[in-house]
Amino acid sequence: MEKTVYPTEILDVTIEKINSKGYGYTRYIHPPDKGSNGKHLNINVKNVVPGDVVRVAVENAKGRNKVVVDYDELLKAGSTRNLKIPTHKAVSGGTPLQYMYYDNQLVYKMDTVKEYLEGAGFDSSFVQPIIGMDDPNRYRNKMELTFGTNGELGMHQQGNHRQVIDLEDSILAPKVLVDVKHVISQWQKDYQLPGYNKTSQSGLLRNLLMRTSFATGELMVVLYATKAPSELQEATNDLVERLTSQFDNLVSLQWAEYAAAGERVQADRIHVLHGRDYINDELNGFKYRIWPDTFFQANPVQAEKLVELALEMADVHSNMRVLDLFCGVGTFSLPFAKRSRELAGIEIVENSILSARRNATENGLDNTYFMTNDARIGLKELKETWGSPDLLVLNPPRNGAGGKVMRSIGRFGTDKIIYISCSPKSLAEDLVWLKAFGYELVTVQPVDQFPHTTHVEAVTLLVKER
Repeated sequence: MEKTVYPTEILDVTIEKINSKGYGYTRYIHPPDKGSNGKHLNINVKNVVPGDVVRVAVENAKGRNKVVVDYDELLKAGSTRNLKIPTHKAVSGGTPLQYMYYDNQLVYKMDTVKEYLEGAGFDSSFVQPIIGMDDPNRYRNKMELTFGTNGELGMHQQGNHRQVIDLEDSILAPKVLVDVKHVISQWQKDYQLPGYNKTSQSGLLRNLLMRTSFATGELMVVLYATKAPSELQEATNDLVERLTSQFDNLVSLQWAEYAAAGERVQADRIHVLHGRDYINDELNGFKYRIWPDTFFQANPVQAEKLVELALEMADVHSNMRVLDLFCGVGTFSLPFAKRSRELAGIEIVENSILSARRNATENGLDNTYFMTNDARIGLKELKETWGSPDLLVLNPPRNGAGGKVMRSIGRFGTDKIIYISCSPKSLAEDLVWLKAFGYELVTVQPVDQFPHTTHVEAVTLLVKER
């Protein structure tokens, strides 16, 4: 039996809220007199703010339960909409909150943290007023762009990983990175070099990675492609000439050869076309070497605030022993090591541990011990080889540490825990596991690390009951 396909409906709807994916949400109930018996439709609309009244066209409206749509017309602007931002078309992907006044973005993010904690049974009064940015624009020191199949070079369209929006400008990127993008786009056009088609698995250019250091000014550019640069020598020689002649601070130009079909930004072989394979950066007064695949804080201004907050909350002193779980290259490890007696770091990525050791040495620290290991196994082995710390610091990935790791932390039994979170959802889920081990939530400090996105960071202090 064939399903009934209903005609497209034009609906005028009022946006109720912004969900975790950045879509404006509203619930539309079909009038019973239209034959739908009051069936409701969950509508998610792109590029809107709460209170917006918009006109949308929904295909097969009565035959669906939910839909993601663009709006066709803004009928009335919500009170939080910044009308200075051109409506309906983003100048870059990844910024669904850019149409909202920044003060309202902060309220939205703080409320998000509170809602997840309350949902997990915590008292949200421990949540402190969120720390925003004085200037919430052009704050990223790293941009990863994708080459489209029709000459685009930009970010993926919200909700559509196959569609690339050509980047004209970005509210996130420093001007130098936008300028580099335009030089490479023109170079691609001049040589008619095809972007990689993920469906047919054909084409040459895949991704563009750009890094710049706000502290040193050094610039890195990495092109990811399916062939070696030697196979198009004239074009690559010209690329080197164009970029080095226009950007004096370019110290690393690399060509990453990656022929496999996977979508992950990685490389089988790296070719250094100009300079070296890393740039130098600084954070909180510490020096770091940054390679293309190094995880490093993308917003250095707010990252320094995160570190200072964590140090202040933990009340670190010279007799304290500290464990940094998920330590990465030592962003938190080095500042904590400088103020404490000893510090141990655990990280599963070997290259990150090698970098952490190098970074500690180059910054004159001799009281660190870094271990490559899974978090759970590392916790057990560390206690046997290094002993028990007074403080445990963890900064897990966006999906959190997980129940098994959190239970291991609970059994590990440090007096204090500092949890640096990049997801209020996973933070709330993880903290629940510590209740059974006698840990009390003391304070939660939200920090807006990524303005104009739905992401929000938080530094949390927990203390073990005595």
